[in-house]
Amino acid sequence: MSIAVLGGGAFGTALAISLAAIGPVTLWARDTSYHQATRESPRLPGVKLPGAITITNDLAQASQAKTLLLAVPMQSLSGLLGRIEDELDGHALVACCKGVDLRTGLGPTGVISASKPLSIPAVLTGPSFAADIAKGLPTALTLACANDTCGHEIQHALSTPNLRLYRSTDVIGAELGGALKNVMAIACGACIGAGLGDSARAALMTRGFSEMTRFAVHRGARAETLAGLSGLGDLALTCTSDLSRNYRYGQSLGSGEGFDPAVTVEGAATARAMARIAMDEGLSLPLCHAVAAVTEGRLTVAAVLEQLLSRPLKEE
Repeated sequence: MSIAVLGGGAFGTALAISLAAIGPVTLWARDTSYHQATRESPRLPGVKLPGAITITNDLAQASQAKTLLLAVPMQSLSGLLGRIEDELDGHALVACCKGVDLRTGLGPTGVISASKPLSIPAVLTGPSFAADIAKGLPTALTLACANDTCGHEIQHALSTPNLRLYRSTDVIGAELGGALKNVMAIACGACIGAGLGDSARAALMTRGFSEMTRFAVHRGARAETLAGLSGLGDLALTCTSDLSRNYRYGQSLGSGEGFDPAVTVEGAATARAMARIAMDEGLSLPLCHAVAAVTEGRLTVAAVLEQLLSRPLKEE
């Protein structure tokens, strides 16, 4: 099965490096000059791209592969798909981004289905850092596809010596786990940045997981999916590590320090989308509302903390 990774950022490049261990793979990026000249990625300095990786900036050529890993930011996914003229009939389109499309409120597979209805949509998600995958360190992810037969084929096609994939048909749960954990990572980062301590962070992670599960089940997901790699596993990683962009962004909000605007922070857009959905559907998502308010500059971290601590007492 021919494989191409669309997106030359750190995660897309890391996936291509891992996949090159089992066969040829095409890596598409808008600007390939650095990749071509050095056989490295500017996002993964010092990591050489194996010879099995063909680097191209020709999107039409790369899109001929039967399995496409879409490794672009969530808010760029629709635009990328719109640039591909082929209908991609029968192609497996595997989203490697986490979040909710701000314009439509759809998750990654919803965006794929709307743009390429003849394709087979899937999502690859879970606790992973690009640097770990690129170094060949063991990583386990969830591969979610509503069609289990297709999911089985994709699972075996994308599993590598260091990348272990667990299959699921609960696409909604896998998507929402990956999207919402970024919101909670911002909250936890803000907590540490503001000097509130590890105990407070543990409380935020726990209540955040409850909020994630409650919303996902409301949307038709299975609760056990959220307890797996794509939910709890990813939450544990991104709420505790400085390698998480969402966590670092939260730290900057809590400490009042600046943050590089060029760095993609999926959780900020997801929080805004979740807050809007919660209002439309009459749901209680206090942490999503809090993160949305802070990232939009409507409330300070201190004001949000006061709001959360003054909520009515209740059973767990």
